[in-house]
Amino acid sequence: MKTLNSIFFSMILMMLGFSCNQKEFSWQEGDILFQDGDCGDFCEAIRKVTEGYQGIEFSHNGLLIQENGGWFVLEAIGKGVSKTPLQEFLNRHLDENGKPKVMVGRLKSEFQHLIPEAISEAKKHLGKPYDSAFDFDNEAYYCSELIHFAFKAANGGSNLFQPKPMTYNDPDTGELFPIWETYFLELGIPVPEGKSGLNPGGMSLEPILEMMEIPDIDQI
Repeated sequence: MKTLNSIFFSMILMMLGFSCNQKEFSWQEGDILFQDGDCGDFCEAIRKVTEGYQGIEFSHNGLLIQENGGWFVLEAIGKGVSKTPLQEFLNRHLDENGKPKVMVGRLKSEFQHLIPEAISEAKKHLGKPYDSAFDFDNEAYYCSELIHFAFKAANGGSNLFQPKPMTYNDPDTGELFPIWETYFLELGIPVPEGKSGLNPGGMSLEPILEMMEIPDIDQI
């Protein structure tokens, strides 16, 4: 039988939030970093049509890799498919408390074996241009598209993440967002309304992922 002192001590630990089974956060290759960024009207339009995990408004994501003892994020950004130091990625968007506006999506155990090949596939696209047209059929990539095709290749050509019809219309009005109207007009291409695609918010809801928070930046 437990003594009163041991029971009291256990209660104190519970109140303080400690647990013998509590796992400390650690990075893992293949983590997908979901970022709530600030890119003005574009991000607002992306957020408005897709609600992410727990209602968080993600607008970007990238794939975590490790090289020579350092951590990097493979990501498709304006300058093209790039390898960004993790700390630079985390510092890109901070909340009012100085914490990175990032959550981690970690593949559940039954899919972890796909990670090495997916990383190899993603690296093949380094230096390729950003997919401004959001088109699956060209040799350019946007953020979610890069991750999707890397894991699709690793999965024997079958989708791991599920593309869905994309919309560029404001759900409140049913009309095309002005920012997208201007954007595609300047590109000189039709708005790809209804074409298959992925976005960070939708990907964060995929059941193959376990979503988790990261510690404060000074604890990483």
